[in-house]
Amino acid sequence: MAEGNGEVVEEMANQKSGEGGDGERTQDYSKLLEYGLHKMVAGRLDDIYKTGKLAHSELDERALDALKEFHVEGALDVLDQFLDSNLEHVSNKSAFLCGVMKTYRQKVRATQQGQPAPAVTVQAKGPDEEKIKAILERTGYTLDVTTGQRKYGGPPPNWTGNTPGNGCEVFCGKIPKDMYEDELIPLFEKCGKIWDLRLMMDPMTGTNRGYAFVTFTSRDAASNAVRELNNYEIKPGNCLKINVSVPNLRLFLNDYEIRNGKKIGVTISFNNHRLFVGNIPKNRDRDELLEEFAKHAPGLVEVIIYSSPDDKKKNRGFCFLEYESHKAASLAKRRLGTGRIKVWNCDIIVDWADPQEEPDEQTMSKVKVLYVRNLTQDTSEEKLKESFEQFGRVERVKKIKDYAFVHFEDRDNAVKAMKDLDGKEIGGSNIEVSLAKPPSDKKKKEEILRARERRMTQFLQTRIGMVNTVPTFPSMSPQHAGMMPGAMPPMRVPSGPGGPRAPMRGGPMGGRGEYGK
Repeated sequence: MAEGNGEVVEEMANQKSGEGGDGERTQDYSKLLEYGLHKMVAGRLDDIYKTGKLAHSELDERALDALKEFHVEGALDVLDQFLDSNLEHVSNKSAFLCGVMKTYRQKVRATQQGQPAPAVTVQAKGPDEEKIKAILERTGYTLDVTTGQRKYGGPPPNWTGNTPGNGCEVFCGKIPKDMYEDELIPLFEKCGKIWDLRLMMDPMTGTNRGYAFVTFTSRDAASNAVRELNNYEIKPGNCLKINVSVPNLRLFLNDYEIRNGKKIGVTISFNNHRLFVGNIPKNRDRDELLEEFAKHAPGLVEVIIYSSPDDKKKNRGFCFLEYESHKAASLAKRRLGTGRIKVWNCDIIVDWADPQEEPDEQTMSKVKVLYVRNLTQDTSEEKLKESFEQFGRVERVKKIKDYAFVHFEDRDNAVKAMKDLDGKEIGGSNIEVSLAKPPSDKKKKEEILRARERRMTQFLQTRIGMVNTVPTFPSMSPQHAGMMPGAMPPMRVPSGPGGPRAPMRGGPMGGRGEYGK
């Protein structure tokens, strides 16, 4: 009886794997067996080859190795899910299969832990493929689908300009779960030329995650998206919430109705390349810090430190790490933030630096105040006023340590002075002159401060032995120079790896000093 039952199980498995059919196999079947796949898994994969949805050459070793780690039943389930997936816009099918395997493991793990696993969804409503096809034919863009996102474009066809920088990307939240590119692209195209659109997908459910990123070819187009989509109803009941956000702390303030009763949020998004690191030894200089932190993650291009007001030879107990890309910074944050890495026996605190959004051109076109840095101690306010007043009437000068703000009565005179005096020597030092950044919203500053304090408290509470001994850092507030430009300009540092770098003015994340009201 036992033997008979075994024969039945084997026959059922053969039917599922395709071995119970005509027995015909492609030449790739033997390659799968040689690679070490179970014959039933190899048979099922070979069946998929026959459908034309996947070729053996499209699978890399990573995917095959991952399949080998599965038990037979799990591998067959994964391959069935892969076969049932819509692969029309999938360019990397090997990576897509890996994504299906990862999701399968997560669902199994959730079940084993007693958590309700999300139902495997066959989407009731997917994108309108005819409309998607028409958009792709009209624009010449591509659509690349993975288990985690759907990416449209990037870069546009025959693009010869620069890659969009900070301020060109819009964050769009609260998107209905059944909304796709066929509805989003026409909406955002009205605001300007799209570089790419990335709709984030939930592989556990098969629906979108409710948010997307839209990168435009210019900052003006991104600003238009925030401005023009306010209170626009695309479908009954769904409204967008729109505002220009503080990176990492997105605030949704205004409404854009995308369907009746439902709103999505749209904000300017910034790629952050910079980390804040607290609790570093105060007796270490920039070069020592650069050498030390470069050991732990690749892509570090600069370290920014501040001198102590009491002792210029010491730093203030924190620094900023500038990486070549957001991806490199994200990797460094994961590695440095584990709690296992100590810097000269110090438990460091790692968080994203809070970038400050740059004022728009309309705001800056009204600025009559100049930010002057790299001043010597001997340069007085009277000396500065005398030097700048040759270009027009100066209302007042405010010097703070090695930088100052020069308030002109007339903007044209301020611009003329900036162009003529930038890089000139005053008091034995070559000064740097730029338009000052207008004061930012105090309420927004306070929101940043409270959010950072919450993040740091949560971070410290996860550290073993630190729950009841939370160290205090006077520099932890985002109102220090690294978070709010204008409080204290960074020290001039030598060139980092890759050659000289442009001096950073008004604090690490700001391009200008921020003058007081």
